[in-house]
Amino acid sequence: MKSMPESEMEVKNGADDKRVYELGYLLVPTISPEEVLERYTALKDMMASFGGEFISDDMPKLIPLAYTMLKVVSNVRNKFNTGYFGWMKFYIDPQIVAELKKKLDLDPNIIRFLLIKTVKENTLASRRYVGRDSAYRKTTPKKDAGEAAPINKEEIDKEIDAMIAV
Repeated sequence: MKSMPESEMEVKNGADDKRVYELGYLLVPTISPEEVLERYTALKDMMASFGGEFISDDMPKLIPLAYTMLKVVSNVRNKFNTGYFGWMKFYIDPQIVAELKKKLDLDPNIIRFLLIKTVKENTLASRRYVGRDSAYRKTTPKKDAGEAAPINKEEIDKEIDAMIAV
């Protein structure tokens, strides 16, 4: 049997049976920066209305998408190459998650979203600095090879024939 992290055990053994979830979402790029703040607040309010307790989140930022995404709104197919990406981590009752997904599916301002079960701890990998600082890298002087020897086609043909014959 797997052991649960302490942070999950505290919540599962409490009066309510809440789990930690993370929502990653892409908002349409056609909304103005002021509307992004409104949509972000509306998403937080919607989570709270479903009984969600916030752990952490990040304000949506405009990013280029790796590929063109389609979203059909009012029988019109829209193509997007950029979007406002944001995420939030929260506690919520697992029985309410299906209702939350339905509500998110109906939102015309969300291109795509991903709702996953996770842990409370920060799971972001820290970025490492990879610089070109000479103090961290040993440099070896390049040897001057000089001029290359002329190529003898007959010798190369003999060596190829010898390799093929084996």
